[in-house]
Parts: sequence; structure tokens; C-alpha cells
Amino acid sequence: MKTPLGQEFAATKAAGAASTPVIRLRGVEKTLGGQPVLQGVNLDVPRGKVTTVIGKSGGGKSVLLKHMIGLLKPDRGQVLVDEVDITRLGSHELNEVRKKFAMLFQSAALFDSLNVFENVAFPLREKTKMKEAEIERKVLEMLEAVGLTGMGHKFPAELSGGMRKRAGLARALVMGPEIILFDEPTTGLDPLLARTINDLIVETQRKFGFTAVMVSHEIPEIFGISDYVAMLLDGVIVEMAPSEEFQRTRHPAVREFIAVGPRPEVVTSGESRRPGTHA
Repeated sequence: MKTPLGQEFAATKAAGAASTPVIRLRGVEKTLGGQPVLQGVNLDVPRGKVTTVIGKSGGGKSVLLKHMIGLLKPDRGQVLVDEVDITRLGSHELNEVRKKFAMLFQSAALFDSLNVFENVAFPLREKTKMKEAEIERKVLEMLEAVGLTGMGHKFPAELSGGMRKRAGLARALVMGPEIILFDEPTTGLDPLLARTINDLIVETQRKFGFTAVMVSHEIPEIFGISDYVAMLLDGVIVEMAPSEEFQRTRHPAVREFIAVGPRPEVVTSGESRRPGTHA
């Protein structure tokens, strides 16, 4: 009998877990359109945890994510993935490193002409030589993991916003990535649906053991789903700490940012990271 895919992934991640950060940025600078966006970012991303980067809209959070996966190259500085500086790699070597990653975009980036099953199967057919029976097994398991059992025949236009996010997450998971980058994963959803998607990310992260990096400006919701929180301000990381510790920060700019929304109570990840209902 074959081991369920989720158990395979989780076992692999547990075996490879280490105290060293999976991603490290050192002195990363980037100017776009003549405007400095990143001005010396230093950031360590803990392995196997959920790390959320917060900050003002247009402050460079998405640009930061693109540096992690090598879609953008810094003007100065280093981006290390498992201690390999990807800024020095050629295209072939960089593509090999990118196999560790998946990325979930704001729009979920589904192919409108393909149904949900075909969307999730697409990476397997493009990048592997798996037989159809194995592809079907993996796709169906991923759809079950994100709460879309029986929905494989639907097309993106037939799905709600929350269901499209779920389908995008299933496609991100299907290749068994070590790292998933989430670019504002709940954009466009009402607060209830946003909460269920955030809870789903936590649930799948626990099950599959990947490292999650999210960018968000949802305060206070992110404190309940994140192991670590970092704030990008004026092109640098001004604060990073475990979620409950971050909420006690004495940094005046961070305190001001947190206070923009309802003042959250300090919560611990064990109390608040609970799977939600389906969106």
C-alpha cells in the first residue's frame, strides 16, 4: 500500500529539518523605475514555519518575494537558499533551485480554459514523466487536502473567489515544494472567507511541512496564523520576532502600524492557529 502523499511530504521535510534558515537575505538592495524599493534588507526565514512580512501598500513586499525565488536580481546583496547564493547562479542552476519553490499569486493564476483537475495536474504533466494514474492520485489527494473533493470538473469561471484560492493552493502543493510563497493570498475576499483561507494555509502547512512566506497587511488576523512576523518599512526589515513577541514590540513605527486596525490581544500560535471552515 502506498503512503498518502501528505505523509510522504511531511516525512521528507521532518527528516531534512534544521535550525539553519532556509532563506537568508543579506543587504539586499533594489531600485525600480529610479525609485529605491529595497534598501538593505536582512532577513532570515525559519525552515518549516509560517513567516509573514507586513508593511505598507507599495512598500516592496511583493518585490521581496520575487527576490527569494529569483524572479528579480538585487542590485546589491545576497539571497541564499539553503546556503546557496542564487544571485550568482546561471539560468539552469537557478531553475534547479526554483524546483524547491511554489508561488501562490493574488489571483490564483488559474488557466481559464482548463478545469480544476487539469489546472492542478498541469505542473505534473509539464515537469515530470508521471503516468496518468499517478497524476490522478496526486491531483485528487491535493483537491481533498484543500476541500475541493468532487470539484475537479469545474472551470475557474464557475468557482467562487475562495474556491479559486483553494484550487491555486492545490496546484502549488502538487509538486511537493519545500517552500511556498504567498503574495497577498486573501486579496479580494470578504473577511470571513479570508479567515478560512488563512486557516487552510496553516492546516496544509502543518500537514505537508513546507516553509511558508506570506506578504500581507491584514492586521490583526496575521498574528493568529504566523509563527514569525517581520515588518518591511522604508526598504528595510525593522522588526522580526515570533508572532506573540512581535505584538509586544517597542518599535514606535511598528506599534503605529499595528494600531491602525483594531488593537489585537496578544495571542499564542497554539491558541489561535486553528483550521477553519470551508470557503
